[in-house]
Amino acid sequence: MDAKAAGQKAKKLVIRLVAGLLVLGVVGGALYTESTLHFSYSEGERVGFVQKISKKGWLCKTDEGELNMAAVSGQQAQMFDFTVRDDAVVGQIEALAGHKVALHYDEHRGIPSTCFGDTTYFVTSAKKAD
Repeated sequence: MDAKAAGQKAKKLVIRLVAGLLVLGVVGGALYTESTLHFSYSEGERVGFVQKISKKGWLCKTDEGELNMAAVSGQQAQMFDFTVRDDAVVGQIEALAGHKVALHYDEHRGIPSTCFGDTTYFVTSAKKAD
């Protein structure tokens, strides 16, 4: 085998290796993102008054909101920032404007981009609290 043939063979090997690593990185990143969005770290419920809910983002529009969780009027307000991925849940929250609401959420840690939401707390349902 001469030097020219060996060089071409090495070049093909490097191109295949780089392409394989690139495909592996894209597929691995997609699987990681899907798993962080599918499996929740924790879940719970927060009760209070929704201060605001709005669509935010330059490229990826997400519904972001704030819940005021003050237990007694005059007390320092504790704010709970949340993200809503489902338009039906946004409708539920907007329908309960002005009322005390209970928001059920799932926490998803390790999401690699803010394109899915600004917070790690994703509200899955809303109901009127007594």
